[in-house]
Amino acid sequence: MDIQIEKKKGIKKKHIYIGLAVLALSLLIYQAFFTEHVSTYIVDAEKLSIETVSKGIFHDYITVTGNVEPIATIYLDAREGGRVEEKVIEEGEMLNKGDIILRLSNPDLNLSILNSEAQLAEKSNFLRNTMVVMEQEKLQIKRELLNLEFDIKRKKRALEQNKSLYAENLISKEVFLVSEEDFQFAKRSYDLYLERQKQDSIYRSIQVTQMEGSLANMALNLKLVRQRQNNLHVTAPVDGQLTILDVELGQSIPKGGRIGQIHILTSFKVVAQIDEHYIDKVRVGLTAILERQGQEFELKIRKVLPDVREGSFAVEMLFVSEMPENMRTGQTYYARLQLSNPKKSLLLPRGNFFQETGGQWIFVLSADGKSASKRFIKIGKQNPKYYELLEGLEPGEKVIISGYDSFGDNEKLEFK
Repeated sequence: MDIQIEKKKGIKKKHIYIGLAVLALSLLIYQAFFTEHVSTYIVDAEKLSIETVSKGIFHDYITVTGNVEPIATIYLDAREGGRVEEKVIEEGEMLNKGDIILRLSNPDLNLSILNSEAQLAEKSNFLRNTMVVMEQEKLQIKRELLNLEFDIKRKKRALEQNKSLYAENLISKEVFLVSEEDFQFAKRSYDLYLERQKQDSIYRSIQVTQMEGSLANMALNLKLVRQRQNNLHVTAPVDGQLTILDVELGQSIPKGGRIGQIHILTSFKVVAQIDEHYIDKVRVGLTAILERQGQEFELKIRKVLPDVREGSFAVEMLFVSEMPENMRTGQTYYARLQLSNPKKSLLLPRGNFFQETGGQWIFVLSADGKSASKRFIKIGKQNPKYYELLEGLEPGEKVIISGYDSFGDNEKLEFK
């Protein structure tokens, strides 16, 4: 007969294993769903640069470095070649328009002037002699016409007499016909001379006009040649300062050679170099503010030079109204170039963090200020002081703007 065996009560070994397994599973579930899995790095808060996000007016500007230049530069070129005989004015002196700067000599030019004068005199005499001959021919034709006119009168009178005599049969018909032919011949000769006089008059008129024009051109040519002699005195074309005079006594200067330059100092311009990154934003008409001795002066871009050299391009800016006193060519100024109109925005102070993150994320301090966590942000425009913050942060939040080189890939910072 079978005997029923009663189960022993109490905790057995397998119960312990099951409990441990349940505990381990619970711990895994807790860590997976209820704890943060982030890498943490401990830093010294005193070595960090911490700033607060604020709301304000964002000014879209860049700081540019500009050099003062005269409003215009006039280059001096030798209008006539020659040897430097005298330097009347030295570099750095102020000039008035018409002041003599250099005196040159050119014997070949003097000889050319003498030859031109001799040619003009010779051709002038030839033209005058030609005109005298033409006048004499004109008088000769008038004299011939006068003779023909009296010849016609005489032959007409003879014809009328022979006509009466022939009617009375006192002369032969041959005599009468000869007198009539003589009269007709005289008339036709007179008409031919009138025609010649008319043609000669037209020809003489044209010839005289051509001669007078030729003579006037020769006189003008002589005048221009003499002006070349005046060009041996190099004069100032405008009022200004002679900044460069690159000649020495006895030096031979070729025609058209560059010998110096004059700065017009009635006003100044500021020429600034700008990074090529802004070439699409910079245009004519943009304004800039120049500060000097606590006073602001407004500038406006007059010209944007299109050439990009060594990663930058140049702009020329003029003063809108007032300009600083005692300005000198070559001085360096810093100006704020406004790229667009100011607007309300969240402002994030600039910092070295941008070099590591590219402005895509930043470490944001916790509410208690004991730690900082990585957060993605979006940045718009920037100026030398602030970034324009588009999203990711709220006003009043504090962020770390110093460099992140030592943080590695950690996503959380704890302060000690």
